[in-house]
Amino acid sequence: MSEQDIHARIKDLVDREHELRSKATNGGIDPGEERRQLAELEVQLDQAWDLLRQRRARLDQGRNPDEAQPNSARQVEGYLQ
Repeated sequence: MSEQDIHARIKDLVDREHELRSKATNGGIDPGEERRQLAELEVQLDQAWDLLRQRRARLDQGRNPDEAQPNSARQVEGYLQ
């Protein structure tokens, strides 16, 4: 996945988050379902940002950024724990 692809993925996820929050504000979605979907989107965003950071780190090290691989949700979400 190229850096441009990752940026497009991030934009798509942020757009989906905004749509979801708008639905919730208008009463178009159950609050519990909103929280579940937001949590899922946040994990996907964290994974995308992590992959972008990996690519940039590889570039800084003179390595091939295309060799960066997405980390699992468990790994990405466990960084601060």
